[in-house]
Amino acid sequence: MNKVMLIGNVGVEPEVRYVDQGVAVARVRLATTERGYTLANGTQVPDRTDWHTVLLWRKLAEVVEKYVHKGDKLYVEGRIRYTTWDDKQGVRHQATEIWADNMEMLSPKAMAPSQDPTGSTNV
Repeated sequence: MNKVMLIGNVGVEPEVRYVDQGVAVARVRLATTERGYTLANGTQVPDRTDWHTVLLWRKLAEVVEKYVHKGDKLYVEGRIRYTTWDDKQGVRHQATEIWADNMEMLSPKAMAPSQDPTGSTNV
């Protein structure tokens, strides 16, 4: 089974483009962090942050385009994909990507200026 689940923060504004027949694809850079800790002997183990490239297609990409921004917290489910290609100079490149099947936005919604914290609209 190839299944990836990540909770992390968007590191840069998502890139959204449209490919064949208007299909939307979004590329999101997601940072996940494992918190540091102290070993029994007093050794400090620092935080470790990993960066992931997440691809979202079609409707998910359209949601990303409208609502996801740098700093937002996301939950992403998908599968890991490895790609290899040679550039024009013959140099081989490799990429690891997460192809998302599901995404949930975990950041609280920004409060509109005309709303109070209870969610009711001010008139």
